[in-house]
Amino acid sequence: MAKIKGAVAVDAERCKGCGVCVVACPSGVLAPNVLVNGKGYNYSYMENPDDCTGCANCAMVCPDSCITVYRRKFETEAK
Repeated sequence: MAKIKGAVAVDAERCKGCGVCVVACPSGVLAPNVLVNGKGYNYSYMENPDDCTGCANCAMVCPDSCITVYRRKFETEAK
């Protein structure tokens, strides 16, 4: 059986830190970073990367289209 894992790439310089993606994530993967980008915004980052399912809710709601979601299929061993 295959398991899907996701990864989120945020373009930190384009992110304005609105937090819409943080709220939209059902798995609680994203959070505002304590670091700021060149414009002074706390951009989003993957705080809990192991919990990402690759659902792409964050990318769909991002008003600036600065999120890319990658999905990877892993084969799991049968028990």
